Amino acid sequence: TNNPWDLSRTPGGSSGGAAAALATGMTALEIGSDIGSSIRNPAHYCGVFGHKPTMGVVPLHGHMLPGDHAFIDLLVGGPLARSAADLIAAIDILAGPGGYDARGWRLTLPPSKKKKLKDFKVGVMLESPVGVQDNELTACLQKSLEQLEHAGVMIDYSVAPAIDFKRYHHVYMLLLRSATGLALSHDEFASNLEASQMRADTDWGHRAYVERGAAIRQRDWWSLHNEREALRKAWDEFFAQYDLLLCPVAASAAFPHDHTGERPDRTIQINGQTQSVIDQLFWAGISTLTHLPSSVVPAGLTQSGLPCGLQIIGNFLEDYTTLEFAHLMEQAIGGFQGVPGYT
Repeated sequence: TNNPWDLSRTPGGSSGGAAAALATGMTALEIGSDIGSSIRNPAHYCGVFGHKPTMGVVPLHGHMLPGDHAFIDLLVGGPLARSAADLIAAIDILAGPGGYDARGWRLTLPPSKKKKLKDFKVGVMLESPVGVQDNELTACLQKSLEQLEHAGVMIDYSVAPAIDFKRYHHVYMLLLRSATGLALSHDEFASNLEASQMRADTDWGHRAYVERGAAIRQRDWWSLHNEREALRKAWDEFFAQYDLLLCPVAASAAFPHDHTGERPDRTIQINGQTQSVIDQLFWAGISTLTHLPSSVVPAGLTQSGLPCGLQIIGNFLEDYTTLEFAHLMEQAIGGFQGVPGYT
């Protein structure tokens, strides 16, 4: 699938086709899944809206592979659309218990904390501690943030959760690769186990995460999970003072297609420097690791004419707060823009 804004570039993935179809008017609503920004990246790259719900809010029955009966860690399902109102309508329909839980559990998501932009107090984080951030993308997001501030949003650029985000990313990558490694065959598992045992303790390249995550022991997985639970407390303390955290969706806007070799070895150009494409995963994990909801809103075009999205992260189960802010932001500074050449 090509990005409708520039056919030489990716629309993102895994729901790249969904985002491209929305951007070009082929459909009005899509549903995707997200473990590594598979809803958020396509929304960002194609200039549409997306919502990664709190984990467990949208049941994934019907999304599992044949023969699978247990859900995997970190994975959620959620909508993509051309407006925040459509995202809200989709969550109204999709959210709720499924399977055995439906026999007794009921889900009542809290309403949005605030109803006016001027009532929101938000933190902003624009730089990644694990990779280079594209200057054009940052400038585009900064312009949108200035517009939000002019509309009355109380913005604090100097605050972030009291978290070591390098360690946070490390925990996310191991748990992510543990979850995705479940699909490996017996031979692939054995190969990853052998390769992981041969790596130096200081080697934490992406292939090292893939191999070590796939072969992780239950004892080590639980230790990482326990660390994650402590990190959830840090987020809860942050959200006691701030309604939301605003941040990028990825390290850059949509980048050129590259199907050579394997994904861990691919690179992209950011600010004239060669960077690993995997560094984009920091902004994926910032809300995924600790099961937080995040909405993506179109935030204008970069100087090169590519769309960029703003990621709106809320506290656990406060999906309607991120969605309401997305709706208010859309009304105040604009949202979806039609792609030139498509009507």
